[in-house]
Amino acid sequence: MAEADDVPPGILTRIGDRLLRSFGRVGDFVLLSLETVRAGFRRRPPGLETLRQLEEVAIRSAPLVIVTATFTGMVLALQTAFALSRFGAKPYVGSIVGLALVRELGPVLAALMVGGRVGAGYASEIGSMKVTEQVDAIRAMGADPIHKLVVPRVIATTIGLPGLTVFAILLGIVGGGIIADVQYDISNQFYAQTVTNTVRIDDFLSGVLKTFVFGWGIGMVGCWVGLRADGGTAGVGRATTEAVVISSIGVLVSDFFLTKALMLLPTEAWIQQLLGWLS
Repeated sequence: MAEADDVPPGILTRIGDRLLRSFGRVGDFVLLSLETVRAGFRRRPPGLETLRQLEEVAIRSAPLVIVTATFTGMVLALQTAFALSRFGAKPYVGSIVGLALVRELGPVLAALMVGGRVGAGYASEIGSMKVTEQVDAIRAMGADPIHKLVVPRVIATTIGLPGLTVFAILLGIVGGGIIADVQYDISNQFYAQTVTNTVRIDDFLSGVLKTFVFGWGIGMVGCWVGLRADGGTAGVGRATTEAVVISSIGVLVSDFFLTKALMLLPTEAWIQQLLGWLS
């Protein structure tokens, strides 16, 4: 058995340095998040820039989400109907497709697509401004780069992603219905009936509510990585790749904990109480 003294000191030093750098990066991210919240509440966000970023998130990302959601629903219906046909339950493919898209696939796939496109764009844009000293120029002119650059982008992803998610869910269900009708002779009326009978409003809210957190995280990660970029154009390329990796992993990891937390909350009871007040 190797003794502790046999471990080369350089390995322990490198491990310690990596741990310290990791803790430092987490601390930087938390500080930037707090500064962003404070800047957003202290002064009104730039209206035109926020609208421009919202267009970038909600409109220009729509074609990517449309293709992803539609074909995901189609292949999900194809595989689900094929598996259920072994048990004589093929007509109920709409129940599984609807629940899968509403609770998980719709929100997660929309977040991954937006994270890959918008998060990388934020990191590239702000990273280029950082390495060319435009961020320092904003500070020199007396403006706050966090209020000018970060706040509009975070607001845009936080607001825009839930809308895209609802769009993705609807398109995925429609795509599944097309395959169910064409491939397996399941009528659209019966398919729609199984979806509406299975998917409840708390299922829908459970999926959509998570995307507010996903959107906030994507916007924050893209801006944070961009503001840390250095080393010229090579550094901007590294920042872009890092933004995609971190945002994708963050969406998948946070999805598990958010799903678990929402399952523990009495969401259905709250919805019934709200509907009672509205009626």
